[in-house]
Amino acid sequence: MASHEKPVQTDILTSLTSLIDGDVVTRTDPAYSVAISRWATNAERLALAVVYPKTNVDVSKTVLFAQSHQVPFAICGGGHSASGASSVEDGLVLDMSRYFKDVRVDVEQRLAYVGGGALWRDVDKETMKYGLAAVGGTVSHGVPHMTDIVLDYSLTLGGGYGWLSGQHGLVSDNLQQATVVTADGTIRTVNDTENAELFWAIRGGGSNFGVVTEFVFRLHPQREKVFGGRAMYGSDKIEALIEVTREWLPRIKENEGIFQTAVTMPDGNHCIFAVFFYNGSEEEGRENFKQFFDIGPIGNTTREITYEEMNRIYDLTVSHGKPRYIRGTGVALPDYASVLAMLRQTSNVAKSGEGLTLRCLYEYTSLAKINSVPQSSTAFRRTSVHNVLVMINWEGEEDKTARARGIINDVVESMKAGSLEKGSISEADTAGYANSQLDICVQSTHDQLEKAARTFGSNLDKLREVKRRFDPTLFFNRWFPIPPAQ
Repeated sequence: MASHEKPVQTDILTSLTSLIDGDVVTRTDPAYSVAISRWATNAERLALAVVYPKTNVDVSKTVLFAQSHQVPFAICGGGHSASGASSVEDGLVLDMSRYFKDVRVDVEQRLAYVGGGALWRDVDKETMKYGLAAVGGTVSHGVPHMTDIVLDYSLTLGGGYGWLSGQHGLVSDNLQQATVVTADGTIRTVNDTENAELFWAIRGGGSNFGVVTEFVFRLHPQREKVFGGRAMYGSDKIEALIEVTREWLPRIKENEGIFQTAVTMPDGNHCIFAVFFYNGSEEEGRENFKQFFDIGPIGNTTREITYEEMNRIYDLTVSHGKPRYIRGTGVALPDYASVLAMLRQTSNVAKSGEGLTLRCLYEYTSLAKINSVPQSSTAFRRTSVHNVLVMINWEGEEDKTARARGIINDVVESMKAGSLEKGSISEADTAGYANSQLDICVQSTHDQLEKAARTFGSNLDKLREVKRRFDPTLFFNRWFPIPPAQ
C-alpha cells in the first residue's frame, strides 16, 4: 500500500465532520488503512476520506457535499470486487458497513429488511431461524476488518447469481423494494409502484442511480441441510468429467449446481476442483451426482451440510488481502479441448516464475428461472450461457495488474474465439456477467457508451433516460457509467 502522506483538504473535511452524525476517517486517522482496505489489494485507492453514515440524512448530506465541492465519490458496500469501483483516489468513499447492517425478518410476509452494509452471514442466520432464505451470493465475506460481508452493491444491483438462483432467480429478481438516496439528495422509496422507473433501473443497472441504504428481499422456504462440498479430479479424470458435465448440463434441475475450477497445482499437475450443490438430502444428492462420483475423484468431501455452510464454501478459496485481476465470458457447453487449452495456459503462467496463479471457474446452474423473466422487466441483461470467470492473483506488494490483464485478456479472447467458431454462443453472450468484468471506470463518453452497450444490451436506451432524470451530471460513475440521454 502506498504512503498516506498526500495533501489533505483540512477545512473541507472539518466542515463535513460537523455536517453529519456519522464518522469521517481521514488520512491522519489511525483507522485509515483499514478503512480503505479491500478484498483485492490492487483495488485500494488513497481516498481523501472515508465516511461512515449513521442515517439516511447523513447519506444525503454527504452526496450533496461531494457535489458542491466537486469531490470524486464512491460507494462501498462490501468492497468485494477487484475493479476498484468501491474506491476512489482523492475523493470521498461512502462506506455503509459500520451503521447500516441490521437485518429484520417479516415472517408473515416472507420479507427481509437488510441494511446496505449488512453481512450475508447475518442475513442467512436471521432468515434461517424461520426456515427461510434469501437468494445470496456464493461467497459470504468482504473487506478484512468486517467479517463475512457481502451484501455488496455490485452483487445485488448488478444481477446476482447464487446457489438458489436455479429455483428463485437472481438476487435482483428477489428485490422487492429499496431505499435510495439519489444525486439530488432525495431519500426515495422505490418499488413496483413508487418510483417504478428507478426500481427497474437499479435491478441490473448497478450503483449508477444512487446510494441504496436498505434492501427488501423476498424470502423462500429453505431446508436447514443441503448436500454439498468439493471433489478433486486429477489430470487423468478431466476428460471424463467434462463429458459427464456435457451430458448432465442440458437436463440440469433447478435445485442443483456445480462450479468447476480448473487450475495447475504447484507440482505442475492439472486438476479440477468441483463444488457440488443439491437442495435436498445427502441420499438424494449422492444419487443425483452418482455419475460424477463414479469417475473416481482423488478426494471427495461432499456431505450433508447446513445451507449457511454452503453459502460460505468459497470463503477460504478467495480469501482477503491479495492483489487480483478478473474477467469473465460465457459458455454454452464445456468441451475438453477448450478446458485443456485453458489448463495449458495455467501451467505456462505457473512455470513463468512471476508468482502469478491463474485459474478458471465454470459456473453451472439452471438458467431457466432467470430467463423466464422477460428481458425488459429489469435492467439486467439476461443470457442463455453460463458464466466463466478467469482469475489471476499474486503475492507481494508489487503491482502486476498490467501483466495479469494481458494474460487474462489473451485467455478470454481465445475462449471467445473458440466458442464463436463453434457457433455455440452469440457475440453478445461473450460479454459475460457484468460483475465479472474489470476496467469499468472509463472516462470518455464514447468508451462509456461502448462498454454500457455490451453490459446492458437492449436496455441501455431506457437506462440512459432514467439516468437523465435522476443523475444528469453523471455523479454516480464508478460502475459501468451510463451517459445520460441528451
